[in-house]
Amino acid sequence: MKALTWQGNLNVEVVDVPDPRILEPTDAIVRVTSTAICGSDLHLYGVLGPYLKAGDVLGHEAMGIVEEVGSDVSNLQPGDRVVVPFNISCGFCWMCSRGLYSQCETTQVRSEGKGAALFGYTSLYGSVPGGQAEYLRVPQAHFGPIKVPHGTPDEQFLFLSDILPTAWQAVAYADVQPGSSVAVLGLGPVGQFAVRIAKHLGAERVIGVDTVPERLALAARYGAEPLDFQAVGDVAASLIELVDGRGPDAVIDAVGMEAHGNRPVALAQKATGLLPDAIAQRITDKFAVDRMDALHAAVKGVRRGGTVSVSGVYGGEIDPMPMMEMFDRQVQLRMGQANVRMWSDQALAAAMDPADPLGVLDLVTHRLPLAEAPSGYEMFRNKDDGCIKVVLQP
Repeated sequence: MKALTWQGNLNVEVVDVPDPRILEPTDAIVRVTSTAICGSDLHLYGVLGPYLKAGDVLGHEAMGIVEEVGSDVSNLQPGDRVVVPFNISCGFCWMCSRGLYSQCETTQVRSEGKGAALFGYTSLYGSVPGGQAEYLRVPQAHFGPIKVPHGTPDEQFLFLSDILPTAWQAVAYADVQPGSSVAVLGLGPVGQFAVRIAKHLGAERVIGVDTVPERLALAARYGAEPLDFQAVGDVAASLIELVDGRGPDAVIDAVGMEAHGNRPVALAQKATGLLPDAIAQRITDKFAVDRMDALHAAVKGVRRGGTVSVSGVYGGEIDPMPMMEMFDRQVQLRMGQANVRMWSDQALAAAMDPADPLGVLDLVTHRLPLAEAPSGYEMFRNKDDGCIKVVLQP
């Protein structure tokens, strides 16, 4: 089959790889009909190369048609249409029973000290072949896949794989209530959905912060007050000034480790990726530093006693944080990999609403055949041609 593979720093290629097959009784094989490029895929493209090897199949946002199931999978049958959550969870272990599916103890990558295995996301998370391919082996298929009806565009449901539940968790962790105020830093796909979900759940004011005109305009279409961080300079001070001189009730950081700013750290990240893997892994594991501009703006711009919710991916080990200010201002901080199945029922109900309150059909800017995935990565990374979300079709 054809699959998009990592071949080196800033180098991905579509090549022929062996077809997946059933390995465990709880596996299923899915013929992929749509798969998307995620912002966290860009971390693999340019930052986390030391944990990849040439030929690794990328991608963790996929849906398609079930082709085959293992002997212990009774909830699916060939022909079912499913969305595949990006984290692989069993549904019954101690963590899963508490809704912490991203920490599943059945699939935890204990050798690396990490949580549940993820599709297409480095040796840190199990080196499980990803979904930017014609076919996908789905472990723990007795629990993970979300069945959806036939006869609708893939884009109505595709984002249940990751970015929609990720945004839902970000808003839930921000404790957004009817009448509250929230700022969303970073208006990529997760940030766009966070804006929409916050409004859907009754937030009175949502401020969307970015610098890309197309992203700001799209967020404004769904009720956000756009704030161009390059125009205002000090994001935290602007948020405090905009919301009653005290700041919003919550701030969602939907940016993560590759925030704009801090050029020395950006150069250090790139340089680390060019080192031999054994050395680069040790540096990343023990001494990695993220670009913290977005997170620092969040903790300094939220109101006193407010909540900062982090959905953007961070990977640093010695990141500096303004602890005195966080303590003095009584900032609450919540974060973590999305527990997809915790939020999938609510997200599915919204996606099936004929009114499309979350605009699931109004996010994709580029649709490409799988063969053009490399150009899709480059375009998404560079934000060329107004690119907000790329969907690939095998």
